[in-house]
Amino acid sequence: MTREPGPVVVMGVSASGKSTIGERLADRLGVPFVDADDVHPTANVEKMRAGIPLDDADRRPWLDRVGEVLAGSARPGIVVACSSLRRAYRDRILEAAPATRFVHLDLSREELAARAGARPDHFMPPTLLASQLATLELPAGDEPALVVDASAPIDEVVEAAAAWVAGGGDGEAGGRPRA
Repeated sequence: MTREPGPVVVMGVSASGKSTIGERLADRLGVPFVDADDVHPTANVEKMRAGIPLDDADRRPWLDRVGEVLAGSARPGIVVACSSLRRAYRDRILEAAPATRFVHLDLSREELAARAGARPDHFMPPTLLASQLATLELPAGDEPALVVDASAPIDEVVEAAAAWVAGGGDGEAGGRPRA
């Protein structure tokens, strides 16, 4: 059964393709797209630009803002690209927007490093990739999440995510399905 898309977070570490997949997924679903990088406090961006990893205290106000964006969408759906690396971060988002579903973009360390190195103008330097991978907690089976192999062609990743969202993000979702 197809239903309204609701709030969706495209998640993963830096360089996993969150913005690219998020924009395409939002277009496919006919809903707005927001990049959570755009709602980071300036201090967070400057810290990352300096090569300093964010800590939980840095992330709290940012995650609260992401939750507000997801909960406050006037449309029946929205897609937000947000790293959402730890379960506690996803839980914080879910407190504000309980209907949110997560699409985790999964890639090898090598592919992530290659992608990060190919975008020299991004404020998040490739040197922070290791800290992001150390922080990452894969979605657990009881979370509303789909794990997608992000090394697949973009159109395949988007279609897998769109089909899961359109199906209500249910069914196999509790078992961390891999698309």
